[in-house]
Amino acid sequence: MQAIQNRTDLSVYDNSWYSPGKGVVVRSLWFIVNALFFINPLNPLSDLKVLLLKAFGAKIGKGVVIKPGVNIKYPWNIEIGDYTWIGEKVWMDSLGLITIGRHCCLSQGALLLNGNHDYSKRTFDLRVEPIVLEDGVWIGARSLVTPGITCHSHSVLSVMSVASSDLKAYAIYRGNPAIRVRDRQMPD
Repeated sequence: MQAIQNRTDLSVYDNSWYSPGKGVVVRSLWFIVNALFFINPLNPLSDLKVLLLKAFGAKIGKGVVIKPGVNIKYPWNIEIGDYTWIGEKVWMDSLGLITIGRHCCLSQGALLLNGNHDYSKRTFDLRVEPIVLEDGVWIGARSLVTPGITCHSHSVLSVMSVASSDLKAYAIYRGNPAIRVRDRQMPD
C-alpha cells in the first residue's frame, strides 16, 4: 500500500503563479459576452463575434468564420489567421496562447486545451503550454489538441482523435493517441 504522503493532496494546491492576463472586471465582462454571443447557439453572426473578440484583445485575420456554440475562455490569448473556420461547439480553453494560422478548419466540437495538471506531483500543479496550428491545418470533429502541441502546416487530425505529440506537415493522424496514417495529398 502506498504511503499517504505520496498521494495527491488538493488542500496544498496553489496556482497563484498563474495570471489569465486581465483583471477580474474584464474577465467577468468576457464571461457574459461569451455566454450571450458565442456559446449561445442562437447567434449566427460571425462578423459580430469577430468584432467582439478583437475588442477583448484577440488578434483575428480577415475572412474568419465563427459558427454558433463556440466557447472561448480568454480571447486575449488567441491569434487566428486569415480565412480560418471555427465550427459549431469548438472549445478553446485558452489559459495560454493559442495561435491558429491561415486557412485552418476546426470542425464541430474540436477542443484546444492548453492547460492541464501535473498528476505526478502531490500538489497537482497547473501546467500551461501554448498550442500552435500552422497554416492549412484541419482539426476534425470532436478531436482534442493537448497542451504544448504544434500541428505543422496542412496536417490533419481525424475525427475524435487526440494529438498528444506534434503533427508533422502534410500528414494525416488518427486515434488516441493520434498516429500518422498517411500523407495528405493536396491538389494543384
